[in-house]
Amino acid sequence: MPAAEGLARVPTVPGAPRTAVQRNYRTVALIIACALFMEQMDATVLATALPTMARDFQVPPTSLSSALTSYLLALAIFIPASGRMADRFGSKTVFRLAILLFLAGSLLCGQARSLPFLIASRFIQGIGGAMMIPIGRLVLLRSVAKEDMVQAMSWLIIPALVGPIIGPPLGGFIVTYLNWRWIFYLNIPIGILGVGLVTKFIGQVRGERQPRADFGGFVLSGLSLGCLLFGFEMTSRTGELERALGLIAIGLVAGALYIRHARRREDPILDLTLMRTPTFRLSVIGGSLTRITQGAQPFLLPLMFQLGFGMTAAASGLVTIAGAIGSLGMKWLAPWLLRRFGFRASLVVNGLIASGGYAVCALFRPAWPIAAIFAVLAACGFFMSFQFTAYNTIAYDEIPPERMSAATSFYATFQQLMLSLGICVGAGALHVGMLATDARSPRLSDFTLAFLVVTAVSALATIWNLRFAADAGEELSGRVRMRQAQEAEA
Repeated sequence: MPAAEGLARVPTVPGAPRTAVQRNYRTVALIIACALFMEQMDATVLATALPTMARDFQVPPTSLSSALTSYLLALAIFIPASGRMADRFGSKTVFRLAILLFLAGSLLCGQARSLPFLIASRFIQGIGGAMMIPIGRLVLLRSVAKEDMVQAMSWLIIPALVGPIIGPPLGGFIVTYLNWRWIFYLNIPIGILGVGLVTKFIGQVRGERQPRADFGGFVLSGLSLGCLLFGFEMTSRTGELERALGLIAIGLVAGALYIRHARRREDPILDLTLMRTPTFRLSVIGGSLTRITQGAQPFLLPLMFQLGFGMTAAASGLVTIAGAIGSLGMKWLAPWLLRRFGFRASLVVNGLIASGGYAVCALFRPAWPIAAIFAVLAACGFFMSFQFTAYNTIAYDEIPPERMSAATSFYATFQQLMLSLGICVGAGALHVGMLATDARSPRLSDFTLAFLVVTAVSALATIWNLRFAADAGEELSGRVRMRQAQEAEA
């Protein structure tokens, strides 16, 4: 079939042949990307509206952090279970349910008249978001031919980078000219459209065997991940360090207990044996280090522009949107670059360039022309987007179909954890700089230190990028077909 626009469904019968399928990757990827974009953007837009919401609820702004952490708690609890639910009830059914839960939570948030009601509504939103993250990727992996995976992933990765960048200016616009409740109401039409598209274009796929329930693992993994996410998030708040360290300690203990539990089970809820697969292990480790840096960027840049440069929130948001533009440009070149140079060379060289972009951000000063800052951030967006496209694709190269749902849950769990840890690393570096100068608010030199620290973290990923096999992912990148075509011509 031509690689274009004929729409084909995923097989609805487990184990059905996949010969006439999977050339509709653009359609499938965009449907999933829209759902993920809705989820990613919602979180960053909400952060901008917190002071206004606190005034309406007549509570201190710091109390609104509970609305953010309740969402994180739902993610920590339900992301590990999402793959099993997809295997048991079908990926289409669970993905559609995830969107509906997210919409229900959004509607309830928009109707909230008290802080406890908002916290409960955000938890419901988080359940939907937790299932959308890994199951969306699982649907794509089961819906796309292997040779089209790079192009499909380049479409899917965009919302993860664009949402957090355009969220702040959109949130500022809504809070300034509309009511903060519209932040949640905007999800309704997007979600309804998504449910319709999922119903029409995405077929039903279940795992070949029904997984057994793992309630002990569910409790331990939820406790560990919840405490770690809360702890990392709280380190960025003033006066919360002692409580944050306590939560992190509890999370580590629960994590150790989970590892002990997982070794005794054949099919734990988070399958640690997946790390024995070379490409998956290297992608998790290298991608985790890189995501720490990516998670720090949306935290550090707005603060630097507003506190260090004296920009308004609206102006800061307009500058940081440059990263979104750069990431959009990436999707046209990523398949060609990976086909031309392969995964290992691309990850090594591009990873160093992407890290170097954040080192340049450390040199930003108010005297810099806005156009130059914009260009640097656009380049950062391009190279980071390419890096995540490569990681997200190569991770599943050696994963057999029967373990795909477990792999997507595992990978999504680490993604969320590392993005939260990025905020912790960025905030920690700022605090160290402030302590050294006994300053009450961050100075430009403190932001320089923070950007250099997160640059070093992502640069460390090079050690693991070099360990990929030279021919890793050749079928995914299309290098096999390119070599066959060259041999045919010869």
